[in-house]
Amino acid sequence: MQVLGVIKDSGWALIMLSKVLSSAVIGIDAYTLEVEVDISHGLPSFTTVGLAEGAVRESKERVKAAIKNSGYSFPSDRITVNLAPADIKKEGSAFDLPIAVGILGAAGLIERSVYTNCYIFIGELALDGLIRPVKGVLPIAIEARKAGFEGIFLPCENAPEVAVVDGLSVCPVKTLSQVVDIMKGICEPEPLVSVSKDIAPGPYDDLDFRDVRGQENAKRALEIAASGGHNIIMVGPPGSGKTMLAKRLPSILPALTVEESLETSKVFSVMGLLPGNRGLISTRPFRAPHHTISDAGLIGGGQNPRPGEVSMAHNGVLFLDELPEFRRNVIEVLRQPMEDGFVTISRASSKVTYPADFMLVAAMNPCPCGFFGDPKRECVCSVPQIQRYRAKVSGPLMDRIDIQIEVPSVQYRELSLLKESEPSSQILERVMRAREIQGRRFRDMNFHVNAGLDSRHIREFCRIGKDSSALLENAMEKFGLSARAHERILKIARTIADLAGSEDINRAHVAEAIGYRTLDRKISL
Repeated sequence: MQVLGVIKDSGWALIMLSKVLSSAVIGIDAYTLEVEVDISHGLPSFTTVGLAEGAVRESKERVKAAIKNSGYSFPSDRITVNLAPADIKKEGSAFDLPIAVGILGAAGLIERSVYTNCYIFIGELALDGLIRPVKGVLPIAIEARKAGFEGIFLPCENAPEVAVVDGLSVCPVKTLSQVVDIMKGICEPEPLVSVSKDIAPGPYDDLDFRDVRGQENAKRALEIAASGGHNIIMVGPPGSGKTMLAKRLPSILPALTVEESLETSKVFSVMGLLPGNRGLISTRPFRAPHHTISDAGLIGGGQNPRPGEVSMAHNGVLFLDELPEFRRNVIEVLRQPMEDGFVTISRASSKVTYPADFMLVAAMNPCPCGFFGDPKRECVCSVPQIQRYRAKVSGPLMDRIDIQIEVPSVQYRELSLLKESEPSSQILERVMRAREIQGRRFRDMNFHVNAGLDSRHIREFCRIGKDSSALLENAMEKFGLSARAHERILKIARTIADLAGSEDINRAHVAEAIGYRTLDRKISL
């Protein structure tokens, strides 16, 4: 706490100005914030300045009640609280604790300043002085470590979330009076010992591909998608296992690296969705929003921008079941993050960027009734109905989906087989070998899987022979494939070759890759 002037008033010291360090989050990154409190003579008032939003302005009532109910006198003077820098919007209730500490310091009730000079204060105050948890503590702790602060005072419930941040003293506190006692030197804080990266298990650990009977072609397509980080869409009748297959995709994806885990956990921290009493998230996120979701819910946004489902699926899987049922304007906003790997939300006064590097897995029926092309069930849809249904998914969006696979109904003889299917662990071994090949190939690039190849890199890493080139040329002319589909086929062929351990892309690899453009081939109804 920095003291800038003392006045003697009726035998006790009134510190005119005090400063307490805090922090706030923009997007998923934090910045240091100073809470300045000035107490001057005049009519009793409490003013908060510095572009404070509603929850911040309301903090004066929580802070006033918490100070009184904790047994301290609330100054009956003119109180001004400034949140600096003043040109950035402040939102949320995390500033309650630093504001209360600043008021008590400016009123002379806290004289010891060793902690407020080098510690961050974060927490929401209840009316009785209890300190409640807040969102976004993990990025705040990471920024505090980068800025060279010694530690952070925060609610006890948030402590496990930041215990994974090395080099930072984490001081969990329960009440405002406990903080005051620590500041006065009456008691010492009990820092939470930094722990090793405590991995929070995901909810999909029990889902395994051994549970899936039949659908070998779809499993192969998902293996290729997992190996190269490709987007995939599955087309098939109801009950063919599309959702079952999609939910098991995370079981064949490599575990998150420490850097990926931190970045993913920061998104969940900002949303307040990190698992309680756990550390970092290590399993790939799997998000499956309902088709009634809004564009802001999917991509992010709102009056005070928040991450959407695409950011919650960062470094994981975004599953859109019944893709044509989503409103067109909703799914069209996916095009930019699918290309760039991030989302930028612009407002009149601010711009926020969220990461959104995900694998898109979509599923749809071939027609409104779901049985077009099924050998056993008759389709009752007319040709215009089928055309309108498929037109709900635009061509530009479909071009950005690398793999398009048909998932037919499962035959009874496949369901009744006693032999178990191949488990996820065996598929994961092949995926990891392919990923290692790509990691060595792209070690000097800003991407690490074949899905990240752009046009220039495709020419460098996806060269094919004359026979393969002739095959691809014939396919493009016959099926009317776009230039983007041409690039997708080459990237898929590169991944198929990596799975086979082949340095060169041969004709068989290209032929299989062409087979994964199902919707392009089905041009006639």
